Amino acid sequence: MSTRFSPALQDSFHFMPQCLCVWSCQIQGTAEACPAGTARPWTVQGWSGSDWLGADACSDVLPVPWAEASLTGRGAKMKTLSPTGAYGLLLVLPLLLAVLQSTTAHKNDINIYSLTVDSKVSSRFAHTVVTSRVVNKGSAVQEATFQMELPKKAFITNFSMIIDGVTYPGNIKEKAAAQEQYSAAVARGESAGLVRATGRKTEQFQVAVSVAPAAKVTFELVYEELLARHLGVYELLLKIQPQQLVKHLQMDIHIFEPQGISFLETESTFMTNELAEALTISQNKTKAHIRFKPTLSQQQKSPEQQETVLDGNFIVRYDVNRTVTGGSIQIENGYFVHYFAPEGLSAIPKNVVFVIDTSGSMRGRKIQQTREALIKILGDLGSRDQFNLVSFSGEATQWKKGLLPASAENVEEAKSYAAEIHAQGGTNINDAMLMAVQLLERANREELLPARSVTLIILLTDGDPTVGETNPSKIQKNVREAIDGQHSLFCLGFGFDVSYAFLEKMALENGGLARRIYEDSDSALQLEDFYQEVANPLLRLVAFEYPSNAVEAVTQDNFRLFFKGSELVVAGKLRDQSPDVLSAKVRGQLHMENVTFVMESRVAEQEAEFLSPKYIFHSFMERLWAYLTIQQLLAQTVSASDAEKKALEARALSLSLNYSFVTPLTSMVITKPEGQEQSQVAEKPVENGNRQGNTHSGHSSFQFHSVGDRTSRLTGSKRGEGPPGPLQPTRFSHPFSRITLDRVLPEVLSVPDETSHDMDSRIIGATIPPPPARIQAPSVILPLPGQSVDQLCVDLKHSQGPVKLLSDPGQGVEVTGHYEREKARFSWIEVTFKHPPLQVRASLEHIVVIRNRQSSAYKWKETLYSVMPGLKITMDKAGLLLLSSPNRVTIGLLSWDGPGKGLRLLLRDTDHFSSQISGTFGQFYQDVVWGPPAAADDSKRTVTVQGHDHSATRELKLDYQEGSPGKEISCWTVVL
Repeated sequence: MSTRFSPALQDSFHFMPQCLCVWSCQIQGTAEACPAGTARPWTVQGWSGSDWLGADACSDVLPVPWAEASLTGRGAKMKTLSPTGAYGLLLVLPLLLAVLQSTTAHKNDINIYSLTVDSKVSSRFAHTVVTSRVVNKGSAVQEATFQMELPKKAFITNFSMIIDGVTYPGNIKEKAAAQEQYSAAVARGESAGLVRATGRKTEQFQVAVSVAPAAKVTFELVYEELLARHLGVYELLLKIQPQQLVKHLQMDIHIFEPQGISFLETESTFMTNELAEALTISQNKTKAHIRFKPTLSQQQKSPEQQETVLDGNFIVRYDVNRTVTGGSIQIENGYFVHYFAPEGLSAIPKNVVFVIDTSGSMRGRKIQQTREALIKILGDLGSRDQFNLVSFSGEATQWKKGLLPASAENVEEAKSYAAEIHAQGGTNINDAMLMAVQLLERANREELLPARSVTLIILLTDGDPTVGETNPSKIQKNVREAIDGQHSLFCLGFGFDVSYAFLEKMALENGGLARRIYEDSDSALQLEDFYQEVANPLLRLVAFEYPSNAVEAVTQDNFRLFFKGSELVVAGKLRDQSPDVLSAKVRGQLHMENVTFVMESRVAEQEAEFLSPKYIFHSFMERLWAYLTIQQLLAQTVSASDAEKKALEARALSLSLNYSFVTPLTSMVITKPEGQEQSQVAEKPVENGNRQGNTHSGHSSFQFHSVGDRTSRLTGSKRGEGPPGPLQPTRFSHPFSRITLDRVLPEVLSVPDETSHDMDSRIIGATIPPPPARIQAPSVILPLPGQSVDQLCVDLKHSQGPVKLLSDPGQGVEVTGHYEREKARFSWIEVTFKHPPLQVRASLEHIVVIRNRQSSAYKWKETLYSVMPGLKITMDKAGLLLLSSPNRVTIGLLSWDGPGKGLRLLLRDTDHFSSQISGTFGQFYQDVVWGPPAAADDSKRTVTVQGHDHSATRELKLDYQEGSPGKEISCWTVVL
């Protein structure tokens, strides 16, 4: 049953102060609490749980009939108003909420007076230290909860608390050894788990401690990770979420790359132009320093609000210089790391079979996004590639009998097929996989596979097998025996109803990997991004070779495939009597020939390079080696036999303990002062343990509440759910109640739709006439500096489909859009830059930025601030996206929700257009001549553009350039 509140009723709430008294009298349990005449008598009956109002709550006040309805999300029952008595209680509810919130609010006496983040990236290995200092300014004991989100690939290495000068460290132990303390904590009802998955790329660490009045606590968390190269970039992700103003807030990122930094860019989801003044970036050939140090005033949302604007991601992306040999051997403190990513190699032709789940569970948005992604992926196939499609539900079906060349004709036919796939039936993974293997095997027998080409199978499924062979172990065995090491299998698990462990093992057993695709608006982009990772194989059967007398304990040194945009990494120890020069050979297979890369590194020179700088984390390479070894050992356990698994886990556990890493095999036991919870345990979550309930991207950071008063807890909010603290309306619990109300109470109470209009009429006393025709926003407003008319409105009436709006080779920019004539709007607008090579595609749903074949999606009205060489991308809370650069035209995109709803284009600094500008809108910046207003009607005139006359009419339009609701302007308008 839905809940509806008429606008008139909602407006009337603001003028009903007597409602406050009605609620007050119920809480106090006496009718006398309300002055005479302020409330109509009514009866409270059947509210589930009389303990909420008290047994003697005002039983003689406000009688109305009730009807029963379910309390959303709680399984409890409450009573819903009948139409005849709706008016009295509906007026009470909004102020009821305000009183509840004020009675449960508790002053936040925990003050964060210092928060620092220090991250040192030395040759891709990141060592991050987060330090928070808090003080209890209250007169009572308070509980402070430290929360920090860290990358999933990172290992926590240390956590400590300093309370009144005493350090309470975290001790890393074997998981079994920590289990006794963990179980005891759970038995006592204490919260023992400290780390949980919170998003696609992050995990949340949390610990709470009681703080005496005037006492200070210092929290310090340390974690480490090896930055992996993904589609040509390394990415360092940091979360900034203090949830209050901080007197001393500073973030420092030091990057040292001996190969040289080829490019560096930063992106933030909270940065504003004012905050950008607190961001400084310095860079030379091998080093970069990024500092963010905002003042208190810069952190404020506004001068009137004592709330922080800092809540979101800060991302650094960079890459390093490379040569044709593509290798760099770096040495520090007796350990070496070998990075390998050669440039200038041609892609090897591939033979790919896409295996697509079309079972009933894929129905709706999933299958729609799969179709969208598949069509885009098919269009990205190389001219030398071959492909086929296998779709499956209860049965498996192949599109064509064999592999087809990726010719334009075949690709278009495949796109048409993909556009028509629909979801129904069960899930027969076994038959579909065997059919895909048979396709490749038959092509191989018939000598239809190009020599030394690469064969790939890409499986996408959202559920466990339900038809045919349903035993996961048997399916894995069947697939392993069928593939027999000849092909690489990549498994994509769509959502959380699929067994990720099943897919991961099947992929790793067959030379590939598994990836989870998250159900979201950008699921299609996730699929496209994954394909881009494997779209361009450059080398096959890559092997690293080192002199046996020089190195030992070397990590994985054989790889089936090397893909464009990635990097192969090998690390190891130098022997005590190793040579002065470490040499290495990397052998591999190109499409038509074998190749060997040879490189050398002088040990003494390399050691000296890492010895002196203060801005790096010393002895990092040994920890890098340990980190990489542990990650690879854990990956090997997935597909190992039971005996092999025990040996691999034993090695990984030993390294985890020796180097103090919290891994899936170890736990960190957090110690606290006497009298508090003594056995809290931090454990590393595993991917297969993630479920829908704990995978949303929560953005809470610090939480504080009084000990013993759980109802006054001030909880950090999630993005999109409102601000943290007592003013957040999404959830509250009343101290007298065992019922928790989710969201705002009016959403729980139901008023039948058919009564809403009558109710409005009774309250307002008049029928609202239909609104007059509204002034519309034009398709575009073009500023025309230097012309006799300062701006021009253009309406598209005769266009349909793709339209080239602007093209300026001199500026290196092109803007195209897809216009829908029936809806009079753009369904998408695309901006393509030549330098830097980048594409921004805006749709009504979101914005996608594509660079280096990598796609990043952003929702409208989410703050964005990205700075890269040659371009700045910003978006504010109003949803205005600006693409700007010195000496360039600034291009803006806006999701306009006013009259004439749709995407809008904005242009600034148009005097920078070159003489080569063209396009439907661009033509108005070339050879424009304005004729005088017509004698008979001065609201009409003629404008001549490149020799073509257009009629222009002076009309009232809505200026959308400052966002909704816009302002009326008088504008010369041309219809195209």
